Amino acid sequence: MKSDRYKIVYTDGLAELFYQRKLSLVFSTYQAGRLMVLGSVDGYELYQVPISIKKPMGIAQQGNKLAVAALEEIVFFAENENVVDTMRLNEKKFDAVFIQRANYNTSTLDVHDIAFGDGVLWGVNSLFSCIATFDINYNFRPKWKPNFISELVPEDRCHLNGMVMEGGLPKYVTALGVYNEKEGWRQNKMAGGVLMEVPSSDIILDGLAMPHSPGMIEDSLYLLESGKGHLVKVDPENRTKELVFDFGCFVRGMSYHDGLLFVGKSKIRETSKDFNDLAIKDNSKMAGIIVFDFHEKKVLGEIQYTNTVEEIYDVHLMANTRKPLILADKSDKYKKVITFPGHVFWRKDEDE
Repeated sequence: MKSDRYKIVYTDGLAELFYQRKLSLVFSTYQAGRLMVLGSVDGYELYQVPISIKKPMGIAQQGNKLAVAALEEIVFFAENENVVDTMRLNEKKFDAVFIQRANYNTSTLDVHDIAFGDGVLWGVNSLFSCIATFDINYNFRPKWKPNFISELVPEDRCHLNGMVMEGGLPKYVTALGVYNEKEGWRQNKMAGGVLMEVPSSDIILDGLAMPHSPGMIEDSLYLLESGKGHLVKVDPENRTKELVFDFGCFVRGMSYHDGLLFVGKSKIRETSKDFNDLAIKDNSKMAGIIVFDFHEKKVLGEIQYTNTVEEIYDVHLMANTRKPLILADKSDKYKKVITFPGHVFWRKDEDE
C-alpha cells in the first residue's frame, strides 16, 4: 500500500527542469528525522527517497565523499566506482550509489553547517559556540571561537550556525547573537544576528534577523535572513548588505548551480518556542523547496510538503546525477555490497 507520508505538491515544469538539467537535491529535515532525496528520472514526475537519520542537519560533499551531521554523530558516505553498474534489477533507475562508511561519535553537540577542507571535516559546534574538526581521539577538536566567547562550555551562547570556507579553511560564520551567557541569543532573535570574519572575529554585519546558510555564489557572498525571509548579498569590504529577494517566509538552506538557486523553506509551528513570534509566521505554513532564477531574480516554482516534513535545515544539490541512492546502515542492501579499489561484489543470501 502506498504511503501518504511525505506528500508533495509542486509547480508544473519542475520535474522537466530537474531532468533536463540532470540534477538531484538532498536536504535535511531534522524534525522528521530524514535525509530526503528529490529529482526526476523521466521529466514528468518528481520522485523522493527518504533516508532515516536521527536529526540530520548540515550536509557536505567533496568529490565522492558525503557527510551528514546528525543528533549524536556525523555519518560518512562514499560513492564507489561501478557500484550502480552491478546492481541487479535497477528498476528504480538509480545512477549513483553512496554507501555509508563510518559513524563518528560527536555526542549531542548540535553540529550545524559542515564542510570538507584542508584534509579534514570542519563543523559548526553550536552547543560549545565554536568551529571544530573531528578525529578519532575526541568528540571534537576546537579550532576557533568568537572573541566574545570566554570559555568552551555546553551553553549555546551565541547560536553559531553557518560557515563559509575559503582556501580549505573557515572564512565567514553566522551567529544569532553576540552573547557570552547561556542561550543569550534568544534575547534578540530578530535583530541580534551577525556575520563574522574568521579568524579575526571582526563583525562584518550586525542587526541581522536570524542569519543562516552563508555561501559563495558567483564569487560573491550571500546569506539568508531567515527571520525576514530575505536573500541578501554581502559586501565584506564595505560591510554592507543588499536585498536580493524577499521570499516572505522562513527560509534556511540553499544551494546554487548554473543560474538556479534552491532554497529551503520551513513551516513555523504553533508550538515553536523559537519561531512562533516571527512576523513571517503567517506566510510560513508549508515546508518545501523554492526554485529561484538567480539571474532573473524570480521564483520559477515550489515543491511543498502537505504533511510530515515541517522544518528544513540544509539543502545540497548534486549535479550530473538524476537519482542517487544513499545506502545507510538501516538498509538491507548496505549489508550486501562489498567494494575495494576497482571491484564490487554483492553477497548472496542463502535462499538466493
